Amino acid sequence: MASTLIVILPFQPGLPKGSNQRSPVMSPVPDSLERWMAPFAALFTRPTWRHVLVLVAGALLTPGRRTVTAALSIMGQRETGSFANFHRVLNRNRWSSRAVAQRLFTLLIATFVPQGPVVIGIDETIDRRWGPKIKARGIYRDPVRSSHGHFVKASGLRWMVVMLLVVHRPATLGQFQG
Repeated sequence: MASTLIVILPFQPGLPKGSNQRSPVMSPVPDSLERWMAPFAALFTRPTWRHVLVLVAGALLTPGRRTVTAALSIMGQRETGSFANFHRVLNRNRWSSRAVAQRLFTLLIATFVPQGPVVIGIDETIDRRWGPKIKARGIYRDPVRSSHGHFVKASGLRWMVVMLLVVHRPATLGQFQG
């Protein structure tokens, strides 16, 4: 028995050819994400902020490697004429990653440890990369392969990771009863 697959695509009326009017563009970003990211909006210009929201939404939805292309593809923005503008968010647009990190850190402390104490963990990780475009590459002591008597060098990028460590106190049943 033969089976038939019918695909029904929604009709999207377009403007007649040669028309200079623009149709209203709906934001591909959910309102809930815009509200969640609102504390960071003041750190970007308005055009950059719209691109940041699309990239964040795409990064959250993208399986596998989270590249700009993958984020735009999943958001349906890959074929737009302003594709390069999304790449500029990361390599040319003026915004401060330190200001974003400070805002995030302040929000995390206010949410998870408003009464203190604040416990911070720091980890150094060596990312073994090389090539002509890797400018900040250095030679570092490899702590995993080295010992007190044997020094092993590693070439690559050294990333410092700063973590907010939160002490989890289990809830008691009495907290949930009226």
